[in-house]
This record gives sequence, C-alpha cells and structure tokens, in this order.
Amino acid sequence: MAPQTDDTTTAKSEDSRLIRELAALLDETSLTEIELERAGLRIRVARNVTIAAAVPSAVPAAASSVPVMAAATAAAAGADLSKHPGVVPSPMVGTAYWAPEPGAKPFVEVGSKVSVGQTLMIIEAMKTMNQIPSPRAGTVTQILVEDGQPVEFGEPLVIIE
Repeated sequence: MAPQTDDTTTAKSEDSRLIRELAALLDETSLTEIELERAGLRIRVARNVTIAAAVPSAVPAAASSVPVMAAATAAAAGADLSKHPGVVPSPMVGTAYWAPEPGAKPFVEVGSKVSVGQTLMIIEAMKTMNQIPSPRAGTVTQILVEDGQPVEFGEPLVIIE
C-alpha cells in the first residue's frame, strides 16, 4: 500500500508545481487566465480582474487617492466637461493608459505644459497602442480618466487650458 500513497503524493506535488508554474506565467505575460487540459486533468488559473468603474465603490474612504476622487467628480460632471473649450475627447473606444508601460513616468500630469502634437496618453484598441496627441498648446488642468480605464468615443480625457 505504501507505493500507492507515494504515487498519490507525487501526483499532488506535480499538480501543485504545475499550478505554481502557470501562476508565474500569468505574472510574466500579464495574461488574466490560463487553462490547461491533459490526460483527463483540467487546470484553470485566473487572476482577479477589477473593472475600473467598480474601483471607487470598492476602495475604502481612508485609502482613496486624489485621482480616483477627481475621476469620480469628473464622471459626475461629464456632460459639462464635454462642452469645455479645452477638452480633448477620446477619438476611439479602448483602454486609456497614462504611461508608455506599467511603472513608467506618465506622459503628462496635472500642471504639465504641453505643445501641439505632444503625446497625452495611449489608448489601446484592438491590441494596438494609439498615441493621443495634444490638439493644442497649453497647461493640463485636469486628467479625467483613470490609468487602465475603458473609454468611449467622444468621452472627455483631458482638459488643456
């Protein structure tokens, strides 16, 4: 009977090792889910994905950051901001990113001076990174979207005065 127990223990440790390797692969590749099936064994490893619209309600008040509150305020006043003369609307549907890669310095911040054509942010649409250029020179007074937030066509992104 001892050999059967060893086989079961070996199989469990191999399964655990495989799950750890798949989890590490998720981190390395920025994937959100991996599923593997072999020899009748099916393993699915997934990372929790939070929808940007749900973030303000999920963040405790004491831990809220200024950008989250600014985005929430901006969303409430979205109709008014879309008529602002300095608004830069989204030219497409996609996901907005403030920086060229995670952890990098943002293209612009509130108070940044920008020139015509300077990249304000990137919108990922259909796995393509699209630079959003500034249509005018001025100072960024508001950034109206969170980093990684889905955006709609025409949605106000930035206010430049």
